Amino acid sequence: MLYTIEYLTEKIRESEKPYDLEKITAAYETANEAHAGVKRSSGEPYITHPIAVACILLEFCMDTDTICAALLHDVVEDTDVTLETLRKKFGEDVANLVDGVTKIGQVPLNNTKEEQQAENTRKILIAMSKDIRVIIIKLADRLHNMRTIMYRPPEKQRKKALETMNFYAPIAHRLGMSAVKEEMEDISIRILDPYGSKTIEDMLNQHKEQRDTFIDVIKSRIRERISDIQPPPTIEGRVKSVYSIYKKVYITGKSFDEIYDIYAVRVIVSTVIECYNVLGIVHDIFKPIPFRFKDYIATPKPNRYQSLHTTVIGREGIPFEVQIRTYEMHNTAQYGIAAHWKYKAGISGKVSGEKRFDWIRHIIEQQQDTDDIEQIADAIKVDLSPDDVYVFTPKGDVINLPAGSTVIDFAYAIHTQVGNHMTGAKVGGKMIRFDYRLQTGDIVEVVTSPGARPNRNWLDIAKTNEARSKIRSWFKRECREENIQEGMTAIENEFRRNKMTPEPDFILELAKMQHFDNAEDFYAAIGYGGVILSKIMQRAKDMYTARHADHETEDPYSVNYSGRRRRSGVIVDGMDNCLVKYAKCCNPLPGDDIIGFITRGYGVSVHKKDCLNVLNSPPEDKERWIKAAWAAADETDCYNATIDVIAEDRTALIADVTSVIAASRIPIRHITAHNLKNGNGNIIVTVEVASVEQLNNLIARISKISGVISAERTGIV
Repeated sequence: MLYTIEYLTEKIRESEKPYDLEKITAAYETANEAHAGVKRSSGEPYITHPIAVACILLEFCMDTDTICAALLHDVVEDTDVTLETLRKKFGEDVANLVDGVTKIGQVPLNNTKEEQQAENTRKILIAMSKDIRVIIIKLADRLHNMRTIMYRPPEKQRKKALETMNFYAPIAHRLGMSAVKEEMEDISIRILDPYGSKTIEDMLNQHKEQRDTFIDVIKSRIRERISDIQPPPTIEGRVKSVYSIYKKVYITGKSFDEIYDIYAVRVIVSTVIECYNVLGIVHDIFKPIPFRFKDYIATPKPNRYQSLHTTVIGREGIPFEVQIRTYEMHNTAQYGIAAHWKYKAGISGKVSGEKRFDWIRHIIEQQQDTDDIEQIADAIKVDLSPDDVYVFTPKGDVINLPAGSTVIDFAYAIHTQVGNHMTGAKVGGKMIRFDYRLQTGDIVEVVTSPGARPNRNWLDIAKTNEARSKIRSWFKRECREENIQEGMTAIENEFRRNKMTPEPDFILELAKMQHFDNAEDFYAAIGYGGVILSKIMQRAKDMYTARHADHETEDPYSVNYSGRRRRSGVIVDGMDNCLVKYAKCCNPLPGDDIIGFITRGYGVSVHKKDCLNVLNSPPEDKERWIKAAWAAADETDCYNATIDVIAEDRTALIADVTSVIAASRIPIRHITAHNLKNGNGNIIVTVEVASVEQLNNLIARISKISGVISAERTGIV
């Protein structure tokens, strides 16, 4: 349809809300004059787009200033009209809203695509934290653009659809605007996977007549049983959105027949008591399917969604979902935050500063301890994820977390100090691993110790941005010297792997590229996780190659030794310039007696002489064994080694083990822990050492820890 000012004016009058029609008309006239002569891709006058956005916001019953800002949202960016002009003509609120929407689209041109997206996301969140109406206008703007996206080139369509699916739809979900979210997702998936979405639509249309008859029969049976409720409830039927079915069919691998909630009936009543009464009646009429009941009234979703959901099956043998809610809950579900304006006595004002928007402020605050823009973008995607789990503290408090969260995320969601001093956790009274993925309904007890501290490996295990941010903050605040050492070690190891020399002036150049004034701050940021080294290494290698293009390139860690060549600290007799690898079956360290095995196509594999693979080697391989020895020690050489610890299961065991390792100033590369069937605990920790002597000293110290039964070196890294 063609949107006109007459259509908008008519809709405003039909709303019977006290809108300032004179102010809205003046905003239209300003926008119409500014966009005069400009056409959209469809060939329609450009002004039809701002009017359409205003009409969408009118459906949400947004206030006068928001409608005015919708009409003017493109004038500052696309025309000669200034923000000061808008401020004088329409007031501070309208000008700030237009400014907020305008800033969302202004992205620095010198960043990569990933950085653009992350920076854009941060700007949107900052604008939202100041006035939530900014993002509501932007959502309406994106929704109309998606409705008319067929006029754009295919490449542009896919780009916008992907952006909508990854960011705008999750934002709409987080704000509780389910109708906007579902429409955005359905349009996007038709563009991103036209074949898959068409298949789903064909399945739905195949039995449309029978489906409509089925839903009408169900509605009639429910209405007959609840006819005594006054005022009479509203009963609606619906079919699940295309994208919701698409996810279950193509992502979770279910067949069409396995999806129990394709069909749904919604019952809307006046009170919460009536919701539960209707639930009982529905379960009396139809047979409930076990484990398919959800009470979002007692436990609302983070976006304030409330409803009772139950899946039942009738005489026809077709499963369907019944949703039961009050009228107030229904409007919150449909309009989300916009329901605030729908029920205001007046039709103006903003709602920033309410507790329901604390999550926006938290996302922004939690970005302060990382300098990696892509890491920020990934974290925000997690925090905006529409999938959640609901877990309980032992006292019965509900903690909401993104799907895939671990006990580390749970501990930090309780309190920062609970996370910092955690030594373990129990689910249902049983100790579980730190990487256990929490499930809805889990009762989680966090075990703490005053002397415990976070582990760097938690950064890889934690799912939520909040937990990772707090872990980084602890290391940044408490362990600067350790961070610097950790960062230096990481740089040295990464450079060695890439046959690069960590020259001080080159490191300083890298530091400044990451906006640090000196190398120490750069090392520290790597140490506490503020900079992810793997993400900058490709650029570092390119810079290093260009820097040394005019010099003879030779492996800085290869040294001539009596006609033989040293590689990674090993001298292989009679072999010049060969590839050397350490066997994972025994994981040799400097100080071990070693021997080399000539592999087929992979150089020489170095084993300990007492390795079982050496002792049990078949006779036909005799000629392939070759002498090998350790070269002179190099302070920068370091090797991974794994220790297998068995101990009596007790509180703070892991903390004590990691404390001993930290006191020895030995980096931990990986750690896992689990319970054995006999009730003991098993900790497997991979550390980085310079020699077998250093490893044996560490094992001796761990063996002295209270409750440790055995601590042994293992060949698996």
